[in-house]
Amino acid sequence: MISEDENLKLNQLEDQLDVKFQDKRLLKQALIHRSYINELKKKEWEHNERLEYLGDAVLELIVTEHLFTNYPEYKEGELTSFRAATVRTTSLAQTAKELELGKYLYLSKGEESTGGRNRPYILANTFESILGAIYLDRGFEIVKNFIHKVLIPKIKKIIEERLDIDSKSKLQEMSQELYGITPTYLLESAIGPDHAKEFTMSVMIDNRIFGTGKGSNKQEAEESAAANAIESWAKLVKKPI
Repeated sequence: MISEDENLKLNQLEDQLDVKFQDKRLLKQALIHRSYINELKKKEWEHNERLEYLGDAVLELIVTEHLFTNYPEYKEGELTSFRAATVRTTSLAQTAKELELGKYLYLSKGEESTGGRNRPYILANTFESILGAIYLDRGFEIVKNFIHKVLIPKIKKIIEERLDIDSKSKLQEMSQELYGITPTYLLESAIGPDHAKEFTMSVMIDNRIFGTGKGSNKQEAEESAAANAIESWAKLVKKPI
């Protein structure tokens, strides 16, 4: 059952997405985080993880097709790297933020109070679940058009600036070149239940913090911390190490 208030909110999201759903229940399900289900007394709704699974597969196919068709000069390994950069958590979370998906999420009170609406991995997963819902409700061509509108335009920059090269590798090269030091990573915190834990990592260069980042696993958080350090590099290197 969808209330009148919920229906108005879902209508707003449809306008935001520029996609009209035939079955709004699918759209609502795409927005339901697992934590919300755990607080429901009547289990009339499912969380969005099955839709996320489907959306992930649809997204990979469409991005792969675009890269294969439009970049014939690149080899398989390079295309795989470009695809990984396009569909990684940070990229999808940023796209979800641009679409303001966070404000439409159904979260538990605990997840809400700890910043769940802005958590990158939740936003990225929700973006994929939205893709799964669009695919089921409107079909392949509609979801393909949607992805081409909101995500595919970012590929050009990824390729031109080689943003597919992971931030940890980039930071290590920069640190070795300037200081002759390999960055190290420190676990700051691991918060939340096992199925939805959020890790915070810091990257250190000679005992000074150069960046911090969050993620759903340590590797993701380290990558985020390295990206944060690269963004602040010019400012940081002016300070004595």
